[in-house]
Amino acid sequence: MASSSSQFPLQMKAFNNWSRALLKSKFAIGLFAGVFLALVIFFTSSASPEFAIRTFNVLRPGASENGGDAARSPGVEKNDIAPSSANRTAQSPAVTTLDHEQEDTNPPTDFTEDAPSPVAPPPKPICDLSDQRYDGCEMWGDARTANGTDKSRVYFIPPPSQVATAEAANWSIRSQSRKIVGVREVLVRSLNLSNLHDAPNCTVRRDVPAVVFAAGGLSFNFWHAFSDVLVPLFTTARAFGGQVELVATDAPDWFVTKYRRVLRALSRYEVVLLDADAEVRCYPHLIVGLRGHRDLDVDPARAPNHYDMFAFRAFVREAYALPPPGAALPVKSGGGRKPRLMIILRGRTRRFVNADAVVGAIERAGFDVVRMEPSLGADMDAVSREVDACDVLLGAHGAGLTNMVFLRTGAVVVQVIPWGNMEPHSEWFFGTPAAHMGVRHVTYSIAAEESTLYDKYGKDSPVITDPGIFYKNGSNARYYWWEQNIRLNTTRFMPTLESVKQLLQE
Repeated sequence: MASSSSQFPLQMKAFNNWSRALLKSKFAIGLFAGVFLALVIFFTSSASPEFAIRTFNVLRPGASENGGDAARSPGVEKNDIAPSSANRTAQSPAVTTLDHEQEDTNPPTDFTEDAPSPVAPPPKPICDLSDQRYDGCEMWGDARTANGTDKSRVYFIPPPSQVATAEAANWSIRSQSRKIVGVREVLVRSLNLSNLHDAPNCTVRRDVPAVVFAAGGLSFNFWHAFSDVLVPLFTTARAFGGQVELVATDAPDWFVTKYRRVLRALSRYEVVLLDADAEVRCYPHLIVGLRGHRDLDVDPARAPNHYDMFAFRAFVREAYALPPPGAALPVKSGGGRKPRLMIILRGRTRRFVNADAVVGAIERAGFDVVRMEPSLGADMDAVSREVDACDVLLGAHGAGLTNMVFLRTGAVVVQVIPWGNMEPHSEWFFGTPAAHMGVRHVTYSIAAEESTLYDKYGKDSPVITDPGIFYKNGSNARYYWWEQNIRLNTTRFMPTLESVKQLLQE
């Protein structure tokens, strides 16, 4: 025991000499530091995964991982690269974000930086052709419009974060609300790294969205102008609150002039006529095509802000500086005045061949009568004021009844339905839209004897006895829409006028 105790001071002395020498060594200092750091990392990460050390790869918008600018090609200038989605302003009522899969099943939520994302999947196509009525495209980032000899063009450059995985694609779009109508098409090209050089350089850069639409087709017809263009344009562009540029293709010279009040109410900017535009215009958000849900109607379940036809009629009345929709009907303004009725006198098909007799009967029923003869060059400001001053709008099934958009709430539209099973068309084209506008709809179906087809083909002709045959073989339009005129039986029509008077008294 004594021998063991006497050796202890000698061992301690030797250890102290060894440790002092070791501390003087640089290698020893590094060794101790490495062991200590390894122990800290081990115990910290194993204690809880929430405290594991993570690294973040945060890049500025438009920068590549190696610190340089995003990839560019000869056709894409540095300043033409679209800003990232984080820098977009909320211009659209419906902004779609891409959902990417997360690497961690339960990612931490207490970090101020974004966790590193895995490789993003290819972006979804910017064009959707699945709707039965219309085709449409919507793009965020860098969208450019340019004219062309056969088709106007739209180029889309995906954001830098997506351009590497994007697939090049082309779509030829009829940019109106019904793709069955022939209009000048718009070629939409979504580019990727392989063909960025195809994009023309921007000459005009806008900081507001744009809607590209076709204004031609059947818009020379008043009903089609509203049903195919103006109502769907309202549905598509109204939610931008005027901060949107309208870019028209296939636009007749007269269209923008005739409907200038509606177009100005939708946009604070002049309409761009794309087919003759020498500029390459660049937008942060671009829509190609119009959202047309139904004929002369809006589906509020599918429309931004749940717009409907009542909202459209209110919008049109405001655009033409008419009294608000809730204004009292003219007949209720006092003074014991008679209800005022406007009769639409068509000039060719489905016209009243005994128009003077019809007007006389209406006057005898107690109405003040205003005659309207529709024309392509009619002054819409004057027409809107004349219709607004009436309590009733009356006419045979046809485009002139579209003027009901200028009527006040509770007014009455009387539709005279020609011979030939035309009741479903009359309800779909005018009856349902009228109800959705807040306008009351009354119908009068003529008897066979009131049609000029009765005299032309005889009472035993299938044209009279079996109209369904001609719907089956596709010739119904020839007989019931184009060849037919109306000789109204004013005696038979009188109860309809009395029912209208009763409605106005409610």
